[in-house]
Amino acid sequence: MSEQHTVTAFDEDINRLRGLVAEMGGRVETALEEAMDALVHQNLAKAKKVVLDDHKVDALEAEVEKLVVETIALRAPMADDLREVIAALKIVGVVERIGDYAKNIAKRVPKIGDHRTIEPISLLPAMAQIAGEMVADALNAFAARNAMLAEAVIERDAVVDSFYNSIFRTLVTYMVENPKTISECAHLLFVAKNIERIGDHATNVAEMVYYAATGNYLPERDRSATENE
Repeated sequence: MSEQHTVTAFDEDINRLRGLVAEMGGRVETALEEAMDALVHQNLAKAKKVVLDDHKVDALEAEVEKLVVETIALRAPMADDLREVIAALKIVGVVERIGDYAKNIAKRVPKIGDHRTIEPISLLPAMAQIAGEMVADALNAFAARNAMLAEAVIERDAVVDSFYNSIFRTLVTYMVENPKTISECAHLLFVAKNIERIGDHATNVAEMVYYAATGNYLPERDRSATENE
């Protein structure tokens, strides 16, 4: 009876962990969407809300950390179960960083100002959408212990990198040809870099999920091709 009670209690802890991770993920996905919408439409109120709401993600991370410590101390999970608990702890740290990148994008909105000489290039929202989908799929893979979905997320990172390289070249060219736009373009370059880092972090989450689900590490990624473009 005692062993059955322990198993049931552990299952409840795992389900709660998954729920907290999913809630964190949902908040950072929304933050990225709203930050990009604020950028495109110059919505200062929405940008400010993204910045102010970031503390909710931090609070969820702290709650997960506390639950993980309690679960390990009280349930002593082994093998697959322990990998999942540790993965949850690592994942929320990465998700918190993704939330910070979304906040950083929102902080750029008022700095670009109302009198823009160029609109955010169309590649930025498309790039952000792919990065956001990667985050969502990586967290869905964690919830479902789906190694194949995690691998698919990792493969899409090259698409985000290609977007970044295209945006970088476009904005640098624009700055050279229109020196008055240097400040605006610099802010947009920072936005693009934040999105690129979100894609990298989604990939990191997917790698953790793959290990938690299979017990195996994926081969080291070769990023030299995209970095040298």
